[in-house]
Amino acid sequence: MTRRSKKYRESAAKLERRPYPLEEAIGLVKSSAYAAFDETVEVAMRLGVNPRHADQMVRGTVVLPHGTGKQLTVLVVCEGPAQKEAEEAGADFVLSADEAVEKIQGGWLEVDAIVATPDMMRQLSKVGRVLGPRGLMPNPKSGTVTAEVATAVTDIKAGKVEFRVDKTAIIHAPLGKVSFSQENLVENARSLIDAVQKAKPATAKGRYLHTVYLCSTMGPGVQVDLVSLEAK
Repeated sequence: MTRRSKKYRESAAKLERRPYPLEEAIGLVKSSAYAAFDETVEVAMRLGVNPRHADQMVRGTVVLPHGTGKQLTVLVVCEGPAQKEAEEAGADFVLSADEAVEKIQGGWLEVDAIVATPDMMRQLSKVGRVLGPRGLMPNPKSGTVTAEVATAVTDIKAGKVEFRVDKTAIIHAPLGKVSFSQENLVENARSLIDAVQKAKPATAKGRYLHTVYLCSTMGPGVQVDLVSLEAK
């Protein structure tokens, strides 16, 4: 059995075992954070889908209105005029497919996101086994395989979050930092939860959103009252 720290137990003891309205839940997450660093506020949503069925996979992206609070390093794999567009948009690294593959095969992977133009994907697939498990393989569904590289870079830098249901039918995603204002975290939470609700598969039957929990990186989970999510 996992043994919790004294600070965790003290924070958890302040919470009641009941769902809280979203605004109150955010406030409790902020007040129960105790780490010496600026913790990330995270959401865990359990959905009424069966991820084993391809037609019930839930996946998408959303640009959080107030960002995630994290400065992301972006690599763009492209050639020609797109390279200048990527650089002007703020990409940290701009490489051709051959250059990217060579560096990645050599052990380099100091990036948080990779964007690629469609014509680069054939060569980039050579390192798919390296990028895939790390969630870095560009994908059209997440908007990271695109000819509009400048837009993709801008969105990622602005706080674009990709969400995907795991094998236990749960979506985990960041909402920002504990240092964010309560209002900004609430707006980020609503944006992400709305995006997940809009991504409901047509084949999903019954209740779609089962539970929603919020927590900071080190803090205890706070359950959100689902009714409060309908109030805008």
